[in-house]
Amino acid sequence: MKTSDLAHRAGVNVQTLRFYERRGLLAVPERSLGGHREYTDDDVSVVRAIKAAQRLGFTLSEIDGLIRAGAHEHNNALLRDRARTKLGEVTSQIDDLLEVADALRRTIDDQCLNLENCAAPPFDR
Repeated sequence: MKTSDLAHRAGVNVQTLRFYERRGLLAVPERSLGGHREYTDDDVSVVRAIKAAQRLGFTLSEIDGLIRAGAHEHNNALLRDRARTKLGEVTSQIDDLLEVADALRRTIDDQCLNLENCAAPPFDR
């Protein structure tokens, strides 16, 4: 299939495909006699897996590791392990953001004029 067909079927734009190729996430396809890239149904699956992993919060480097390990196909144990690790990271980020939100609420509620005092954790006040 042509580049535009792959992009359409995978729900991305052509530039995204080129970017994934440059990053090594998507194999450089064979070329037709006329020099056009020729993709397969497997390429559609890989691009969809990349986008799904991005929605789960994985970085492109992490996705590269998952793809190389075959986690986009049948390596469920690896995917679950990496998902557990990612969940821990996301949970930690949420905790950090909740602390920031609390500090912002204190700043608003206290009508704070001193950034250093308002941004300090409650136990430092």
